[in-house]
Amino acid sequence: MGRSKPALPWHGSTMLERIVALLCRACDPVVVVHAASQELPHLPPGVIGAVDAHEGRGPLEGIAAGLRAIDGRAGAAYVSSSDVPLLHPAFVAAVASALGDADVALPEVGGRVHPLAGCYRTSLLPDVQALLDSGRLRLSFLFDDVAVRRLGSDDLLADERVARFDPSLDSLRNLNTPAEYEAALAEPEPAVRVTVRGKAQTVHAASVGRALDLALGERREHALVTLNGLEPGASDSTPLVAGDEVSLH
Repeated sequence: MGRSKPALPWHGSTMLERIVALLCRACDPVVVVHAASQELPHLPPGVIGAVDAHEGRGPLEGIAAGLRAIDGRAGAAYVSSSDVPLLHPAFVAAVASALGDADVALPEVGGRVHPLAGCYRTSLLPDVQALLDSGRLRLSFLFDDVAVRRLGSDDLLADERVARFDPSLDSLRNLNTPAEYEAALAEPEPAVRVTVRGKAQTVHAASVGRALDLALGERREHALVTLNGLEPGASDSTPLVAGDEVSLH
């Protein structure tokens, strides 16, 4: 990309801030793994930071750091890269629920395996560490030795919410070049529903603030905002995805 992916702007936020906030809807706790020398955008309260034990050893090192950070706190972890701003929480939930009795739930779509969109049991930490200690850094080595459930497009789209809100499986779309980033940024923002005093309309917005600006224009006022019928607390920077419902009280 030529510059830090986590810090890339995304509709009033950064890619990392957006992805973390979306993961917080489906996962608890959320861990951000980074190199010791890496600067990160602001992270919300409660998000755990974890540092690679050794820099430059790829995704396997990052997975080890993440699994170590939640050891004893969760039975499995969804693993995400920091360059998937089109991620949908429904996709995360579908991959996690597909784990079943396997060790890894691994999307395999479009002829590609997507290890940074999979769900891993935390009990795999010794296996991951053994690979690191032996210098076998490719994730495929892990998949050779444990029980993997591979998820094709049909498996993922069998989930009703994924089929409805992420039918193209854009949750798997990572941005690797400036051209890919600019193209994705120029696409229409997610279609969301905004209800103000009982009147609803659909707008295209990637954040609560953008949705309210479009719905209210110059009539924008401070008020209580709820997202998807949950307790009030959504702020202007709260990210939105397709199917979200914002209510102004």
